[in-house]
Amino acid sequence: MSATSKRQMKSVARLYAVQALFQMEASDASMEDVREEFLTHRFGAVMEEGEYAEGNVDLFDTILKTAVTQQAKIDQLTHRGLVAKWPIARIDPTLRALFRAAGAELIGKDTPPKVAINEYVDVAKAFFPDGKEAKFVNAVLDHMAREASPEAFA
Repeated sequence: MSATSKRQMKSVARLYAVQALFQMEASDASMEDVREEFLTHRFGAVMEEGEYAEGNVDLFDTILKTAVTQQAKIDQLTHRGLVAKWPIARIDPTLRALFRAAGAELIGKDTPPKVAINEYVDVAKAFFPDGKEAKFVNAVLDHMAREASPEAFA
């Protein structure tokens, strides 16, 4: 497998993780149920509408589990990154899911912070093509990354 396809599979896993976290919040479904649904009906599935991309299942699992088990810590980190003390509960649910997925990677040490920021800014662009939210996501994630891994920015 080429480095490009490995990178693409990680990007797809991040996109799916944001969608899964959004779905868990919107439907009040458990992480296990949503995970199973994504593994069965998303990762490489072929549907009438077309084929879903393959994703890195290990990264997807890690993001989901960390985002769920460390949600309070990630939400606090996000809250501190939001401008004008805008409460996380008031932001768009898609952005909230994105910040939780990104936060899961930022508090872990497997992904360099700048890579995580770039990847999740791209995810924001996929959901919000006008670019305004991508700039907001970049600013918040930069603040979160600097707090979570100050040594990476020294």
